[in-house]
Amino acid sequence: MTELPKIALGAWAWGDSDNYFGNSYDEKHYEGVYDTAIKAGLTLWDTAYAYSSGESEKILGDLMAKTPREKLIISTKFTPQMADPNNENAVTEMFAGSLKRLKTDYVDYYWIHNDDDVEKWTPKVIPLVKSGQVKHIGISNHNLPEIKRVVEILGAAGIKLSAVQNHYSLLDRTSEKAGILDYCKDNDITFFPYMVLEQGALTGKYNEKHPFPEGSQRAVQYNGKLKELADLNKTLSDVGKFHQVSAAQVAMAWAIAKGTLPIIGVTKVNQVNDAAAVSKLDLSRTEIDLIEKSAEEAGVSTIQSWEKDMSK
Repeated sequence: MTELPKIALGAWAWGDSDNYFGNSYDEKHYEGVYDTAIKAGLTLWDTAYAYSSGESEKILGDLMAKTPREKLIISTKFTPQMADPNNENAVTEMFAGSLKRLKTDYVDYYWIHNDDDVEKWTPKVIPLVKSGQVKHIGISNHNLPEIKRVVEILGAAGIKLSAVQNHYSLLDRTSEKAGILDYCKDNDITFFPYMVLEQGALTGKYNEKHPFPEGSQRAVQYNGKLKELADLNKTLSDVGKFHQVSAAQVAMAWAIAKGTLPIIGVTKVNQVNDAAAVSKLDLSRTEIDLIEKSAEEAGVSTIQSWEKDMSK
């Protein structure tokens, strides 16, 4: 597998059939996004069947045809809550659907998307690794005791847990407080934070005068918090001005500085360019402390309905 870049690109918003993000971009729109990413060396793509019931996978799969498969790192997921609990083949069937939509015969990272039942679902991904169809196993939205149990189950089959993917940002550091980041570092497990930019709330683009699109889930989750986030966004912007980068790029650089590999959702070419430039941005300890202090003072929690406080 190609060496991991410092940033993964997320396709959660691609297809957006459920209007979670409030966009209506078609596949044609994403051609420029994809091409710009590949040209910049950003070859790690994260998606899931759960993202608009496979529409995100389908768009990505169509665009992947432009690139030799061995040059891509593809990450997708099994979501227990979308499976029939009585179907013994639920994992292999959802995985087969993902392969078909992605137009590939293997994936580099396959994740158990949520912690529905560690004892039940973890053993069911083992045959996918043994067959060579999955190169690396990851788990998402699992707390530390669950992570350690997954490590035991996989280890008994001679398989290493490669990655953990949890919500982690300046507004949700519960995975850090719970010791998950330290555990991953100590055990050579890559930590992939998602929602580092809080779906745009930490980019400076949205504020009380310019809120998220009405009717979208982002509007429901964040519009009522934009006032409290104003000072944090100003801090991110001020640090960015010193480095001649955007507030969003500072938030991304913070995540990299914490030893993680952030997944950055991209729907536009300029967002890809921003992400590509972040690998060259080094924040000082003073800047990191300033940003974190501003985030704490904001006092905003962004833990979503399907998530939990990992420190409890």
